[in-house]
Amino acid sequence: MAATAVTAALTGILALSGFHQQLREIDPPGFDSASEVAGTDRVGIRTFIPPEGIVVDADLEYGVREDGTLLTLDVCHPAAPVAAVSTAADAEGGTGAAVPAEAAAAADAAPTLPAVVSIHGGSWQRGDKANTDWRNVCRWLASEGFVAVSVNYRLVPDAVFPSAIDDVALAVEWLREPEQFERFGIDPARIGALGGSAGGSLAALLGTSGEGAHDEGSRVAAVVELSGPVGLRADDLAADGASVWLRSIIAAYLGCEPGVDDDACPQAVDASPATHADESDPPVFIGHAEDEIVPIGQSQRLAGELASAGVPVEFAVVPGGEHSIGILDEALRVRVAAFLHEQLG
Repeated sequence: MAATAVTAALTGILALSGFHQQLREIDPPGFDSASEVAGTDRVGIRTFIPPEGIVVDADLEYGVREDGTLLTLDVCHPAAPVAAVSTAADAEGGTGAAVPAEAAAAADAAPTLPAVVSIHGGSWQRGDKANTDWRNVCRWLASEGFVAVSVNYRLVPDAVFPSAIDDVALAVEWLREPEQFERFGIDPARIGALGGSAGGSLAALLGTSGEGAHDEGSRVAAVVELSGPVGLRADDLAADGASVWLRSIIAAYLGCEPGVDDDACPQAVDASPATHADESDPPVFIGHAEDEIVPIGQSQRLAGELASAGVPVEFAVVPGGEHSIGILDEALRVRVAAFLHEQLG
């Protein structure tokens, strides 16, 4: 119902503006879409059991691209703080409801909440914000007291770099709109990002893009990157002994022919997070398994490059061969949550 209402409202707006491109959703959507955590084993984020009281507002529209792609996100949040913000709005006459003075005062005193943008993986070509594993990430972050924002972004082959990072950046800008404070109680100065696999690459690139303060535009104040292909330059991939599979998905994401050098594919440099790193960038937590599908050298090199640029880095290497949020078991969740609480207050 929510998605239908959004599409109907947006169609009316576009008609008035003279925009006649037919809207289309990113495919495939839904809880049963592919996850980058292979198999059915109960590992990583699958070991998290969501508590009662987490609210999920699904399929909220945060933008429409020139080709008619409708960009949507899900928001997971603890119920009480958002209710307090709504009560404050009601007390100020937003709905005309009568609210006791003490309730209005309590709502006015309710603290704003930090937000974390959650970015799914899937080789930049599949996956969905609402698949079972990433919905669990969203609920876990909400259980930690964050407003978790799980985003969809345009996928290969319909869109190549920089489409995905442009979409994720737009989602952060959407979060900073006054309406999101009124609706969810988000503090626009305390927004972080967490991604796994291809989503980890996007989270890291989001963190190093731009310069200066972390409370404006699409800048974020903290980044968690899990198992991401983050060194997309030809020399990096050669040094890591990257598989033919990894090289092929990177080439497709960049819109380049496989195996060409950086002169023939300059996007490889632009899409590598360390290219843009400087000391104004936010702290980064990097997690990687010892023996997984993305070579650990990718994360090791990024950690070193960020540190050399003056960016605070925490690097966690976990045993085994699980990938992305497949490594996000209870022990790593404790470390990631502590990092996010420290950086986002």
